Amino acid sequence: MLNIIWLLLLASGIIVAAVNGNIEVVTQAALSSARGAVKVCFDLIGIMALWLGIMKIAEKAGMIQGLARLMKPLIRRLFPTIPPDHPAMGAVILNLSANMLGLGNAATPFGMKAMQELQQLNKKSDEASEAMCTFLALNTSCITLVPATIIGVRVSFASANPTEIVGPCIFATAIAMTIAITLDYWFRRYSPWRRIP
Repeated sequence: MLNIIWLLLLASGIIVAAVNGNIEVVTQAALSSARGAVKVCFDLIGIMALWLGIMKIAEKAGMIQGLARLMKPLIRRLFPTIPPDHPAMGAVILNLSANMLGLGNAATPFGMKAMQELQQLNKKSDEASEAMCTFLALNTSCITLVPATIIGVRVSFASANPTEIVGPCIFATAIAMTIAITLDYWFRRYSPWRRIP
């Protein structure tokens, strides 16, 4: 569906430019945007390598495991259907810990593993379980303590203070995660659309 929307937007832009006799503007914009995208990617390589290196050191030093230990009591309350010693619990904790520290590359495999483990606990295999929905909500709205990608983009565009986004990012992601947890709880307990087991 998204591909169709993008195709319609591009086609309508090209048609309007052709009707107005400005088709060369479309070509120039496409080429300059492609050039700009490659430049931003090259600028991000160094910044991302630095941040991922720092985060890898933090991971090896046990920072993620420490954060996981701190999160375990809260995660147990958020996922009451997961047995405490099940591998899904460990994968969920590691994914959320990696997301909080900005380790997007490390968080993805943990997230996939968590969903696989949650699917094994799911009795209705053709529908997402409550735990899977909760995990998805938390994974997409997780608080970010180190927004490395945003900092990298700001550096690539020569921002005077690229790290000033850290405070607002922590605030915004904390609010997003709070709303996600609240809505997940409401849908589980009080929603008129919930299924009664």
